[in-house]
This record gives sequence, structure tokens and C-alpha cells, in this order.
Amino acid sequence: MNELSGKTIVLGVTGGVAAYKAAELARLLVKAGAEVDVVLTEAGAHFVGAATFQALTGRPVWSDLWDPRQQRGMGHIDLTRGADAILIAPASADFLAKIVQGRADDLLSTLCLARECPLLAAPAMNRQMWENPATRRNVAQLAADGIQLLGPACGEQACGEVGPGRMLEAAELFDELVAFFQPKRLAGRRVLLTAGPTFEPLDPVRGITNASSGKMGFALARACAEAGAAVTLVAGPVSLPTPGGVTRIDVQSANDMRMAVLKQVGATDIFIGVAAVADFRPAQAAEHKIKKTAAGGALTSLTIELTANPDILAEVASLPAAPFCVGFAAESQNLAAYAEGKRLAKKLPLVVGNLVQDGLGGDSNAVILFDAAGQHKLTPASKAEVARGIVAHIATLLEQD
Repeated sequence: MNELSGKTIVLGVTGGVAAYKAAELARLLVKAGAEVDVVLTEAGAHFVGAATFQALTGRPVWSDLWDPRQQRGMGHIDLTRGADAILIAPASADFLAKIVQGRADDLLSTLCLARECPLLAAPAMNRQMWENPATRRNVAQLAADGIQLLGPACGEQACGEVGPGRMLEAAELFDELVAFFQPKRLAGRRVLLTAGPTFEPLDPVRGITNASSGKMGFALARACAEAGAAVTLVAGPVSLPTPGGVTRIDVQSANDMRMAVLKQVGATDIFIGVAAVADFRPAQAAEHKIKKTAAGGALTSLTIELTANPDILAEVASLPAAPFCVGFAAESQNLAAYAEGKRLAKKLPLVVGNLVQDGLGGDSNAVILFDAAGQHKLTPASKAEVARGIVAHIATLLEQD
């Protein structure tokens, strides 16, 4: 995916062991289509050399305020004039203090002071440095000045201690930067989503489930967060990382999911039911493991009585003060008839339909949006890109209300 195609990023690397992550970040940015100009401080060069970044970006690395390669001798201005953002990763405690004070004693600090583009910083330092009152004051001032801090995370640090101050991983910083550039069309909205399968126990070790991977729901949670929404994700049993900025609630069965949704829905503006909720569950789960042998010998058949699960989406859509509800219809045939029928039957403003053979379990999808105006086919793409298209359509419908 060329999520940063056409973007120019100035990547500032200051002194800290987390500078090794900046090399991977540079690679991810280039892979996503960005042009990356690395500005390496003297301290940063003690951890990762300029040759590494030049090889990864295919562009010169800058470190000297008086570098003769700048034709006008104004590198402190020229490097940021065409940039879409400056990202400092790692941003040491010393460099954060330098930005707050407005100091400009090297190339990177001068670029930050003379910039016309947004500035983002990924702090990286020992936990005691991060918690020091001086750093806390600097962080507050950076926020007041409109500088966005990405992280830090809490975890093991190079010094052997554990706590806040650890720089986010390269992939996390990449996701944060992509999110930064997305239009904030859902700012101020609260979104509740369901994702993944449900698991309906048959006995303590077996159950009824389905092949849903949860990838589309998690991609939508990420896209909603990128669009500025406060997002809560109710997830069935899947092994996917939680998207940045998303609150996650893990559940197992359809009844578990229903209870979690009803507990949250009162404070929700948008409900998106992506989960593949089991339509039925065993009427009575066995207390102990069902054995394949019985008193009369081996079992040759087993009859299981099923009972219907609640329809979570229909219940939410019928609430007196229902949120804007979006349903999903994953079908194997007759997509238009089934998806539009679902939208009308449940009185939904929007249903996202797809054929299971186009997206189940994979990383791409092809969907059609069904609303009161008709059908809207999105270009087949990665699930991340499809999710952003769905979010854009939701935002358009909300703006029309």
C-alpha cells in the first residue's frame, strides 16, 4: 500500500539507543511511498551511522548546519519547505527541552524552529527522565505549542529498568503517522464496533464458531480512530493486535458480545456490526467433555439441539435513541438481494456487502455499500483502504443529516 505516496517526511534522529528503530521506520516510510530526508544529530550518529539511512532512503543524510551541499546555504529552511511533516524519532529528553526553549544550535533544532509544517516527536528516555518534573513541564508546553507526541510506551528499557519512556516500535510510529494525515471527519464522534467470530461452547473443549479472521473489523476500528473518533472495539476470539487509540473489550460468545455492546451503546454515536455472530448456539452446553464412546460402544452419530442467538444489530437499531447503525452482509450468492433485504428489514441507514470468496480471511476485500440512495461499489483494495472508504461514506451520510 502506498499510504504515504506523495508525502515528504523529514525524519530527525537524536541521541538514544532507540535510534536503531529509526532505521526500520525509514524503511517503512519509503516502502509506503514517502520521500524521506533524514537529519541526524551528532549524538544520534553515535548510535546509527549516516550510511545506513542513506542506503534505506536513497537520499542524502543531513547533519551539518553548514553543509556545502545546500546550494543557497540555507539548509535550516530549505529542507522543510517542501515537507509535509517533521518526525523526530527518537526524541531525547535533551532535544525536547531544546524545542521548548526555542534553541537552534544545530541543523535539526533550527529546522524545527524555522518550519512551516507539522512537528511530531516520539519520546525515548529512561523512566526517571520521563517522570522528572522538568520533562513533565516540557511535555505540557510541547502540547500547548501544538506539537504532537507519539508515545512513549511502557516496558523494558535498555538500562534494564521497566516503566514509561520506551519509544514506540517502528510499525506503531508508522501507523501513527499515517493516521495523522487522514481527514478527521469523525472528530468528536463515539464509535462502537464488533469484530471477529463468536465461539459457542458445546462442552468444555469444543464449540461452534466460524472462519471470520476479524481483519475487516479491526481495519475499520483503525480507520475510525484515524478519522478522529473515540473507538471501542468488542472483539470475539481473534489473535490480532489492538489498533492504536482503540479501547478493546474481548468476548467469547454471542451473549457475551451482546452484553458488552448493550453496556457501551448508550454513549455511542455510531454502531458498526462487523462481527460474524453465530446465528445459533447449543441449547445446553455439556458440563464435561462429550466422549466418543458410551456404555453401548462407540458413538456413530450425535444430535445437538440448537437455539437461536440474539440479533445484536437488530436490537441496537431498534433502541429508542439508536445510534447510526451500520450492518455487514457477507454472502456466498445473491449479494444485492440479501444485503438490501437486510438493510430494509433492520431499518439500517447503511449495509456493507461482500461475497465471502472475495475477502474472508485475506488482507484485501471487495465491497458494495447499500444505502437509501442505492448501491456504491468501492474499488477492490486492501482491507485498510476499503475501511477508509467505508468511513468516508459514513461521514458523508452523517454530514447529510
